[in-house]
Amino acid sequence: MKFVDETTIEVIAGSGGNGVASFRRERFIPKGGPDGGDGGRGGSIYAVADRNINTLMDFRYARIHRAPNGEHGRGRDQFGASGADTILRMPIGTSIYDLDTGALLFDLTEDGQQVTLAQGGSGGLGNNNFKSSVNRTPRQFTVGEKGEQRKLRLELKVLADVGLLGLPNAGKSTLINKVSNARPRIADYPFTTLEPHLGVVRTSPAHSFVLADLPGLILGAADGVGLGHQFLRHLSRTNLLLHMVDVSTFDDSIDPIEKSVQDIRDIEQELRNYNPKLYKKSRWLVLNKIDMVADPKALKTAIRDALNWEKPIYGISALTGLGTQQLMYDIQQWLDKKHGIDDAVSDELDRDDPRFDPKRQNVDLDADVDS
Repeated sequence: MKFVDETTIEVIAGSGGNGVASFRRERFIPKGGPDGGDGGRGGSIYAVADRNINTLMDFRYARIHRAPNGEHGRGRDQFGASGADTILRMPIGTSIYDLDTGALLFDLTEDGQQVTLAQGGSGGLGNNNFKSSVNRTPRQFTVGEKGEQRKLRLELKVLADVGLLGLPNAGKSTLINKVSNARPRIADYPFTTLEPHLGVVRTSPAHSFVLADLPGLILGAADGVGLGHQFLRHLSRTNLLLHMVDVSTFDDSIDPIEKSVQDIRDIEQELRNYNPKLYKKSRWLVLNKIDMVADPKALKTAIRDALNWEKPIYGISALTGLGTQQLMYDIQQWLDKKHGIDDAVSDELDRDDPRFDPKRQNVDLDADVDS
């Protein structure tokens, strides 16, 4: 698996160089006085958020990071050189925890954000700093301070506006492939998505949002079953969750309404078990493969009544694009309203975008959407 979203590292800053006790020794200058230089500062270790990096893979194989020590001072008032600082570039969305205490130290949320992981030690003082009118020949000097040393846990939470969740093969990858520039793997068997995928959905030339596709959840995911539990943390940063449900069935003995309601309740239970705050996050129901249902309106009404669902519910076909345009448009409006953007989304979507081809919308979308 190429995507790594959690790892541990150790950072060791450089120690400061020692000061030196030295006296000037030159011909015809018998009492030259002290000339011991200071030690150099030890190198510090910084973390910088970089938008061009999207995984913690580099830190899985390089666990220990050391900054160089400062040089010792020398005679003739020569100061030691400072150790070079070490910069660790990490993806945006990385949370940095103290491994021993579990405390959150830093949260990298903006490109270029820089934080200090370990401070280098200060250099020691040479005896030149201790001379005075009553102490003409000081022999005191100080040693450099030791650099900070920490064990850290790095945890990556992708930054997305909207997150997709649901059972395996619910159509999450197909949807993000249809409406964005992301190209996740799509196949007719479970767990084809093994890592998060981010896609930018452009609803107009001036409006867009980021959509995240995560591996499917199964019963027991919050307790470590399957793959989804590894990536549930990524949903914590999203503003909106799209709960996708496969409403199709090829077995006449299975009631599609009961099947869909049970699938929804299973995912809700996993969200509760993992984090109650995640369960309370804004969540819309998206009934996928609605084109394979004989009576979509009756199905949607029955599901709404069975769950007492008061939030938005949509019927789409991610494969054909049916209903996806209206869904993306409504998400954009909801996000703009949440962020307090004055200029609302234009009623005119980007019609030149092939993903939003009006010819694909062969039904009345308004009749298929409940806000």
